Amino acid sequence: MMTVTGKTTSGRRIALCTAILLGLTAGAAAQEKKAPPPATAVGMDTVRSEPLRQTVPVLGRFVAKQAGVVAARVAGAIENYKVEVGDQVAEGDTLATIVADTFEWERNRRRADVATAKAALETSRASQKLLDQELARLEGLKESPAYSQARFNDKHQETVRARSQVTQAQAALRSAEAALQLAEIQLDDTAILAPYGGTVTQRHSEAGAYLRVGDPVIALLDNHNLEIEADVPSNRTAGLTPGRELRAVIDGGTEIKAVVRAVIPDENPRTRTRRARFAVTLDRNADSIMAANQSVTVDIPAGEVGTVLTVHKDAILNRGGGQLVVLNDNGKAAFRPVQLGQAVGERFVVKSGLQDGDVVVIRGNERLRPGQSITDGESAAKKDNPS
Repeated sequence: MMTVTGKTTSGRRIALCTAILLGLTAGAAAQEKKAPPPATAVGMDTVRSEPLRQTVPVLGRFVAKQAGVVAARVAGAIENYKVEVGDQVAEGDTLATIVADTFEWERNRRRADVATAKAALETSRASQKLLDQELARLEGLKESPAYSQARFNDKHQETVRARSQVTQAQAALRSAEAALQLAEIQLDDTAILAPYGGTVTQRHSEAGAYLRVGDPVIALLDNHNLEIEADVPSNRTAGLTPGRELRAVIDGGTEIKAVVRAVIPDENPRTRTRRARFAVTLDRNADSIMAANQSVTVDIPAGEVGTVLTVHKDAILNRGGGQLVVLNDNGKAAFRPVQLGQAVGERFVVKSGLQDGDVVVIRGNERLRPGQSITDGESAAKKDNPS
């Protein structure tokens, strides 16, 4: 009886432990059901449809709308230069001056010639007026015995000659005034002015050097009004209609807008390309780092516009030689294989595997497991910090 009782007591203990373990397991399971692990915060993005334009990159360069040599308009020795290489000048600024003494005295002489011509004209007019008066008196004596037809005819001829002298004096005055105007223009041209704003790139002479008319003085480049020139394949020029806006990338990755201005109708027979010009708008901060002949890449249209499905490049996972994305399936991570096409900026064209409006994980997707709870980390952060 003692032995039986011992076995019974041992069995009861085992049963009690088993019940306790089962209770703990059931409690733990119930607790897990009541309090699931928190969802993992990730970054998300939406798969979307957007227009795609086929483009090909073409290397171009910045060119100045205005650039060249400022030449001397009058002959003479350079008095001094007002600018140095690299100086920024505005339209109308003085670049250099030519010794002006000779031109000043020439202007003064022409002024004297104008005064002389004016006096000669006044004298001619006074003589004509006097002769007109004498002719009128003789004409009043026609009914008088003192009238002489011969004398009247002579006076009439003198009057005609006086009128011609007045006309000649008027022409002489106009000639003198024109010569004075030319002298003043030449005097003004001793100051060599900037025809447009820009940067001085070269000085072709120095103070004291003698210049002839047309000799180069200053090389000037308008670096604030640049445009793009590119040699475009002839079979790509059909899409370059004036006013069309394209994307261009400067060295360093800076993107700018390039607007088609013109395609030059002159094809290079060796390269089968045509020169195209694109207008650009740059603010002062941007154009300060631009330079003529600097390289720039222009995306030239190569096909018509079409609508494609795209996904953010950070959503792509490379696993086992294939490409996957992690979908947000009602708050759970769902892995989906995809087939991708070409890159479009920060996105890829989706050939298959996704639909418009699908939400994919773009940050934190590497550490996720299928079925894991996920939430949009950016939305949660905004709730925690509404400001």
